Amino acid sequence: MSAERPYIDKRHPEVYRAAVKAAEAARTAAREAGLGDDTIEMINIRVSQINACPTCLSVHFPRALKAGVKQSTLDLLPAWREAGVFTDEQKAALLIAESLTVIDPTIDRESVNARAAAHLTTDQISAVEWVATMINAFNRVSIASGHPALKA
Repeated sequence: MSAERPYIDKRHPEVYRAAVKAAEAARTAAREAGLGDDTIEMINIRVSQINACPTCLSVHFPRALKAGVKQSTLDLLPAWREAGVFTDEQKAALLIAESLTVIDPTIDRESVNARAAAHLTTDQISAVEWVATMINAFNRVSIASGHPALKA
């Protein structure tokens, strides 16, 4: 029996296609809830940074730049709480995204959502949670498969 590390997206493309459709639906829901592509891409990048996914980082950094996020803002993303350059909406979205990525039983989800609700609608909170859930899934597909970073 071979211990070959498969690209799971290639071995089961029907599952991968379903995940892509779900991610597209999450992006559509986020846009319809009033979130911009800049915020969506910052969620994707921050989650991918936490998960150390080079493939997803190499995909979403260029998308963030295309969405109008400044390179200097992206440089500060790991320090979003302290940086002073993120909007309240972006900080609320990043708080939710991180809370769904770093699974910590001491984090009170009700408290996270209450803090986010000061800056996001219920539809936006739900959309952020879907975006974060989907990028976490794609991070795991790439990590499981050993996907490399894309060449610039």
